[in-house]
Parts: sequence; C-alpha cells; structure tokens
Amino acid sequence: MVSAAEIGSTASDGRRRWRARIEARLNRKPSELRPTGDVSPAAVLVPIVERAQPTVLLTLRTEHLRTHAGQVSFPGGRFQASDHSLTETALREFEEEIGIGRQAVTLAGYLDFHETANSGFLILPVVGFVREDFELRVDTYEVAEVFEVPLDFLLDPKNRVRMRTERGGVLREFDTIEFGTHTIWGATAAMIVNLSERLRD
Repeated sequence: MVSAAEIGSTASDGRRRWRARIEARLNRKPSELRPTGDVSPAAVLVPIVERAQPTVLLTLRTEHLRTHAGQVSFPGGRFQASDHSLTETALREFEEEIGIGRQAVTLAGYLDFHETANSGFLILPVVGFVREDFELRVDTYEVAEVFEVPLDFLLDPKNRVRMRTERGGVLREFDTIEFGTHTIWGATAAMIVNLSERLRD
C-alpha cells in the first residue's frame, strides 16, 4: 500500500521535473529589443500554477478598457517610469490586477518579445511559477474573470486553429485556442505558441 508521504513525494518530484524542463527552455534574460515604429514597452506575467497537473492562469479583460477590451490575456501592462525593469512591470501588474503578490511567484525565465499589430506595444512575456495556495483580490475595473487552463491543453497544437483575416488589403494569420466559453487569440495566443515551441520535444 502506498502511503500519503510517498504520494506527496511523487507529486513533488513531478513538479520539480516539469519546472526544470520549462526553466531549461526559456531565455535566462530578455532577448534584445528590436522595435519597429513607435511602440510602447510593456510586460505580462505568464503564470504557471504549481498544481499536480500545472495550469496557466488567464484573465478576461472588461469590455470598457481602451485596449484589448473583452479579450483573454495574461496579467500585465505598460512599463512605468517607477518600474526598475520590465520584469518589475509584469510583477506589479500581476499584483494590481488580481492581487497575487510577488512573494507567491518564482521567476522561470522569458519568452521572445511580442509586438502587437494594432495597439502599439512591444511586450516582454515573463514566465513565473505561482504557488497553488494563492488568494485572488481582483481589480474588477480591469478584470471581468480569472480562470485556469491546463498547461498540457495549451501546449497541444491540436487545440489550436489557424485563422486568416484581411484588413486594408493586408492578409494576417493568427492562432486561436477555444477553451470552454473562452476564445484565446491575438498576442496571448502568440505567446502560448511561443511557449509551446520552446517546450516541444
């Protein structure tokens, strides 16, 4: 018979393995900035919750916001003069939007910068491991909903659909991910694809 201690030890070993795998595939420092045109620096936190089966925490933005209203996104925002770095921006915004303090986050590394096509942001995705015992204090002005998606689901290419759209004679292609009632697309989906490509065996 397997004891509770053995089960706990096995789960802990599993967490250490997938954490080490993710850390090994990420940038240890932000890649070189290569902005085009007039863009504003910004950062998001890609929060991987340390459950037995890891999940990714996402937010649904409220409908009245100026940019990306009503979209699924990672917590984050524009760099401010008081921020010491874009990593600081991501952690500050994470706490301001959903109330999880930086003491609950262990930094894992960075994905590639993502430049948004229409809103003019150059975004640094900062990946962090979040303790599963977090408590939410949601800023309801910015955030309509907070939900989690299994990491394995997001990383599986079978759960993505490639879309095409034309605007002003310019053809754009982008990925979408359907999860329950939510459609993940745009910059958030692009960052998830970047993470998936990093972790591909």
